[in-house]
Formats: sequence, C-alpha cells, structure tokens
Amino acid sequence: MARQLDEQIVGRFPVGKRLRVLDVGMGQGTRALRLARAGHQVTGLEQDTTMVAVARESLAGEPEGIRERMRIIEGDGRDTGVHFLPGSFDVVLCHGVLMYVEEPDPLLAGLARMLAPGGLLSLLVRNGDALAIRPGLSGDWSGALAAFDTVSYRNRLGLDVRADRLKDLTSTLAGIGAPLHAWYGVRVFTDTAADDAGAPADVETLLAVEERAGRTDPYRGVAALLHLCGVRG
Repeated sequence: MARQLDEQIVGRFPVGKRLRVLDVGMGQGTRALRLARAGHQVTGLEQDTTMVAVARESLAGEPEGIRERMRIIEGDGRDTGVHFLPGSFDVVLCHGVLMYVEEPDPLLAGLARMLAPGGLLSLLVRNGDALAIRPGLSGDWSGALAAFDTVSYRNRLGLDVRADRLKDLTSTLAGIGAPLHAWYGVRVFTDTAADDAGAPADVETLLAVEERAGRTDPYRGVAALLHLCGVRG
C-alpha cells in the first residue's frame, strides 16, 4: 500500500516538493507520520479519542522538525468543510474509512473539494466484488454463497460494515471531479493469514509478490482491498 502511494506521488508531483497532505481517519497516525518524516506537511483528522491519543503520543516522540510538520485534529471526516478551505491540500488520504460509512458519497464529495487542482485522492476500501473469497477459502460455504449478492459483511472485529465495488466508485469519482487515475489490489494472497501469524522469514519476497499481484490482472480484481487513486481536474 505504501509503495503504491509513493508511486502515485512520485509520478504526479515534482521531486522534493513539500506536499500538503490530509489523512482522514488517520487511526494511530502511522501513514501520517511516515509522510511527515518524508518532509511533507501533514494534517491528521480522526474522531476516535483513543486513536488520537495514541497518535499524539507517537508524534511527541519524534524530532522537533517532524513535530512541526504534522498536526492532529479530533473530528469527523464528514466535516472537512468545517476545518479547512476548499483546495487546501495536494493529497487527501481516506484509508479504511468508507466501510464504516453508510452513505459514502457526501464524504467523498467533501474530500474532493479539499483537493487543489491536480491533487491526488487516495482511497482504501473493502472490495465488494470479492467478498466471497475469504469465507470460501476458509471453507465457510454458506457464508461464501451469501456474499455473492451483497456488499455487507462482518469484519474481524465483529462489526457489520460495508464494501464498495470498483465500478460504483469509478462512477462516483468521476461525478465529484476526481476521476479514477489508477487502482491496485491490496492483500491478494495474505488476507486469510491469521492475525497472530507473525512476519514470514522472507518478508521482502512476500511484499514483492503482493506488490506484483496488486497491479496485475486478474489477481488485483480479487484482492481483499482496493486502493483507488483519483485526480482532481
């Protein structure tokens, strides 16, 4: 995922440019900190108070230069217009958020408005076209059969959430003025690995396989997650 994002940033912006980045639903701040360490000016927006506290603790342990490049705001991603002016950012990230939003279109339209012309919108969503893969590979045949006709599912946290289909999001992105520029699959082969399995001995080869599969048909189409990159016109 990080490599895919880097590829899009390098291909779209001049080398060395300090980008204005908004990370909506930043969680514990892993992505935001990574980009701040790379020299970008990053704003993280998160509504979960526990995650905000974790992110602030992590940021406090960084060198002063990185702390100055990152700010954390506690708030809902659907309220970006309350916090920021339109066109305030070069890159907007929204990773692992849409599955918790019942009606994502208003959120996406708000994120697109935050982008400057030529800005990059990066979305990470659950792949609604591949919901039968996980239960099918685990031998849950009734669950796999039911998954063909829905975009709803229960995640590993036990929460009832939703997925998005590539075709639908492609249409949505075009409608909000940030048409799809590139898309990737994420967790093509590793989605069914146990959460406590630990890192494999040859992690670099694993990452190379996932990266290759994530950009190659037909593999990327059955990935657990989709990484979509739209560009503001």
